[in-house]
Parts: sequence; C-alpha cells; structure tokens
Amino acid sequence: MNKFELEERLINFSVLIIKIANELPNIRAGNHLSGQLIRSGTSASLNYGESQSGESRKDFIYPVR
Repeated sequence: MNKFELEERLINFSVLIIKIANELPNIRAGNHLSGQLIRSGTSASLNYGESQSGESRKDFIYPVR
C-alpha cells in the first residue's frame, strides 16, 4: 500500500465515522458520544496528513524543555 492509498482509506474512514455519528439519537448521551466519536475517528486522517508534511526527521521530534 502506498501513501496515497492509505490517505484515501483514512479519509473514507473519517467520512464513515461522520455518517455513523449523524445516525446517533439527538439526545444528551447521543450528542456527547457523537462528538467524541467524530473527534477521535477523524483525527487519524488529519494526523497522517500533518506527518506527511514534515520536511526532515527533526520536524517529527518534539522539543522537550
């Protein structure tokens, strides 16, 4: 699998997560769970995209102070 296939699969997964979250009942618990589901389910594609924009190995290292 190349990076473009993975990126496309992650985007499709995010779309599926949003569709599932929209099907949850519009009650307090459903709203809470759908928010969590959307945040966690869509973060993978965003994090992957961000990691692909790194220019060097140093871009991946978080500076500890």
